[in-house]
Amino acid sequence: MATSPTALSDLPETAANGRTEIFDIGIQTAPPAELLRRILGLVEKGGRNRVSYVNAHVLNQSLASPELRNALQHSDLVYCDGYGVRLAARLIGLPVPHRMTGADWIWGVAALCQERGRSIYLLGSDPGSSTDAAAALKRWYPRLRVLGTHHGYFDPGSTHSERVLEDIAGLEPDIVLVGMGTPQQELWVDHNRDRIEAPVVWTVGALFDYLSGRTPRAPHLIADNGFEWIFRLAVEPRRMWRRYLLGNPAFLYRVLAERRRLVGRRRRG
Repeated sequence: MATSPTALSDLPETAANGRTEIFDIGIQTAPPAELLRRILGLVEKGGRNRVSYVNAHVLNQSLASPELRNALQHSDLVYCDGYGVRLAARLIGLPVPHRMTGADWIWGVAALCQERGRSIYLLGSDPGSSTDAAAALKRWYPRLRVLGTHHGYFDPGSTHSERVLEDIAGLEPDIVLVGMGTPQQELWVDHNRDRIEAPVVWTVGALFDYLSGRTPRAPHLIADNGFEWIFRLAVEPRRMWRRYLLGNPAFLYRVLAERRRLVGRRRRG
């Protein structure tokens, strides 16, 4: 069962429009409400725009995969979806970005899309998960235009992938939400960006699993204090142990090494 949505009016209204750069990835520092309005502005602007997120796991992967790093660097907007990124910014001495999680921002997006008559397409997760996620959104926003859904289990460059691209092209949604997990989602978008017929393509990770109720969310007291990873590890230990028990220390080591490098540069300067 999906949690109740957070109203857009509950989010902060104003902020600086700057960004911070961690491991050569530019990350927006504006608060969620401003970022959502900016993303909807990309729809109105037209063209082909990419929206991506980073957390500690994604940044770890970007350091090992030049292709993923390139895809993130060529996104039109990258935001923070994890306390590890905020901690990294503080330790390095950079502007600290706000945290914007998909299970929260999706309700603001749905509200704005319903209000402005904008449409979305959900692509990703297990068969049926994106359909259930769409149904959850429609329960709260019955006039929301969800033009289509499709699972994310197909190989890039396959005939199945071609059919998905054709489906999107025929429907012409304003926003395509792509939830295939990193790095698959970013690479699929990067390889096909010139063929995805939508003004905004937005990679969203496991969002549909949360919306559909297939994956439980951490209680707010845990999630809001930076310990959601412990909850996820407890819920899915076989899938998440490597990401958190190995990935988190590796990320912290890399952050501290970056801090030492920048401090050394400042002293030499």
